[in-house]
Amino acid sequence: MENTEEKFGEEILDACIKHTKEVLAEQLPLVKDKKYDFAPQFKDLTIQLYLVGVMQQFYDQYEATTADAQEKAFQALCHMMVKDGVKPNRAKKQAAFVKKMSVLEDGDEALALALGYESKPGDHSLAEVFDHYVGETRVSKGLWRSYDQGKIILLLGGLLFAMAGVWFVTIYLPESDNVTILAIGLLTAFLFMTPVFLIGLLIYRYKTKRGNRPKTPPL
Repeated sequence: MENTEEKFGEEILDACIKHTKEVLAEQLPLVKDKKYDFAPQFKDLTIQLYLVGVMQQFYDQYEATTADAQEKAFQALCHMMVKDGVKPNRAKKQAAFVKKMSVLEDGDEALALALGYESKPGDHSLAEVFDHYVGETRVSKGLWRSYDQGKIILLLGGLLFAMAGVWFVTIYLPESDNVTILAIGLLTAFLFMTPVFLIGLLIYRYKTKRGNRPKTPPL
């Protein structure tokens, strides 16, 4: 009896993943046509939240409660990632992260999950999710590109300043011990990285505030 139930559960899981991939194959071309400019991390997370909603809708017909159906949906997402070649440990961590992000600070469900749950064949529900975030600076590809470039500048600049500090002490203060040389190198790197980081933070806050500023309707 137990083996029969386990086999039935596996069949449902396979059917859920198959159904979800069919929905995704239908929705993705509609999203690509829009040519959104979102950060890859945000785009991937949004799609995964949407798929959890689709899976939850599928499991509603087999589970006693909506909460049980949603829990099965997160498990199904993990299994789907493993089937797609993601390592099991990484898939579990990603599924746990998606579950954490599925609930907003006010306790409501994430929009992507809600629209995925309410999706119907032939609709544009995934594109509707992304439409909601158009103009949001915090999730734009441009801002994340600047963030990645900023990390490179910080690391390389800090390394160069550290080397310059070590070189200066070695040449002009040859009697210094290794601890002093290392301390000077770290200090010069810190003196470079701190103001650059603060400037980057100010630019980020300025861009996010500017991007979230409500537009004045035309008179």
